[in-house]
Amino acid sequence: MIGEPIRRIVVVGGGTAGWMCAAALTKIMGDFPGLTIELVESDAIGTVGVGEATIPQITVFNRMLGLDEAEFMRATHATYKLGIEFVDWTRPGHRYIHPFGHYGVDMLGVEFHHHWLKARSLGDTSELDDYSIAAMAARAGKYAAPSNANPNSPLARLGYAFQFDAGRYAKFLRAYAEQRGARRTEGKVVRVEQDGESGDVTALALESGTRVEGDLFLDCSGFRALLIGQTLGVDFVDWSDWLPCDRAVAVPCALGGDRQPLTRSTARKAGWQWRIPLQHRIGNGHVYCSAHMSEDEATAILLANLDGEPLADPNPIRFQAGYRARAWEKNVIALGLAGGFLEPLESTAIHLVQSGIARLMTLFPSARRDARLAERYNRLALRDYLDIRDFLVLHYTATERDDSPFWDYCRHLDPPGGLAEKLAMFRANGRVFREHNELFTETSWLSVMVGQGVTPGGYHPAADLVDDAETLRRVGHIREVIATTVAHMPTQEDYLHRTRAAIMPAMSPAR
Repeated sequence: MIGEPIRRIVVVGGGTAGWMCAAALTKIMGDFPGLTIELVESDAIGTVGVGEATIPQITVFNRMLGLDEAEFMRATHATYKLGIEFVDWTRPGHRYIHPFGHYGVDMLGVEFHHHWLKARSLGDTSELDDYSIAAMAARAGKYAAPSNANPNSPLARLGYAFQFDAGRYAKFLRAYAEQRGARRTEGKVVRVEQDGESGDVTALALESGTRVEGDLFLDCSGFRALLIGQTLGVDFVDWSDWLPCDRAVAVPCALGGDRQPLTRSTARKAGWQWRIPLQHRIGNGHVYCSAHMSEDEATAILLANLDGEPLADPNPIRFQAGYRARAWEKNVIALGLAGGFLEPLESTAIHLVQSGIARLMTLFPSARRDARLAERYNRLALRDYLDIRDFLVLHYTATERDDSPFWDYCRHLDPPGGLAEKLAMFRANGRVFREHNELFTETSWLSVMVGQGVTPGGYHPAADLVDDAETLRRVGHIREVIATTVAHMPTQEDYLHRTRAAIMPAMSPAR
């Protein structure tokens, strides 16, 4: 073996981030001789706990852990998610869906949307959503598992994620991790001990008098950033100029309204409101900019736009958009809110934890650390944040709204360089590019640019290799196949019952 192995990993903080780390470590590294994985958390310190929506990458994480999907869904009261619906973002009264999966069928080696753009130029009035099995199924309240039995079926191109109770997910992963050898220590950290020469964190002193020693520390302490920020002093890089929302108020409510398998984001005059339907309740929140709205007004707007009776007092949350200049510093790696925050507009918070864990597994150090591992980790972590930031800014700057000072500010934002290039390319000739295997695919960029009213200046010349009448016939056939497939899909409730993923009774009010 090259280098003495790390023997003691300490996760600081529980919640979703902490227990995701512990679960992944026990699964991947749990059989390593002499390795201990200890998570320190205090019941007296709450977690933010409002992140309930995910993106399709979560299915990869769950499969890596070997979770049974039906058991996971029952335990977390989860529903399926086929995309995000954006209401009133482009302009009041407008809506579109950012779906998971793909649009239509590529033809002649050219992405489908070029053939759709050509059809539109010929007078076709169909919307891009019509060519997404995820978008159409979500609108109809339908769900069926993706299937490769027929590669030509739209179901072979369906992407999905989950909406779940974040607190229940953390408990589920805690049980998983503890069964595989992770140790939980209850206690509030009152002092962090460091090596006098290297500055490495060596131990945590708890209020009870217990000392928890470690070789590698994972900071999952949330906005407090106990190790990466308070102890090691790594700077926080502020992105508020591009993402000015800095407050949220959250509240669950009883079930009501539609049962569509999607997250809904509705634009408000100084921000936006989320709606996340679970099996037992609906998660709601209002993200807003405190420079343009008071907490009282934001809370009143939220409570006036619920589908059911509130089930708790509104929970105010303060935040700042940005990231830690270095997620890996000395022997500390920050994950989750300790490493940065980007508002949950595209449900990326849990993914950032997941991608951080994946990077750690790839770059896992020995006790004799190589600085190049940390440098690469930090470079890739920053790229993740930059890519997501640019995608979020797209929603704000590509809008026709001019009905409030907040939207006037957003509409006149100078987009970051990467976003500006993507917008210019699409506006010039309808091309969409995915850089360096970034999180959001061409489908995602296309859906939001088209949905937010960004007008393409043309389409790929190869689309003209199909004559006009045949183009209209083909796109019409794709719409018909998708509509027929959706008509034969079960409702989400029926599917949950059929697969034994439903709580009993399914979709019942919270108790």
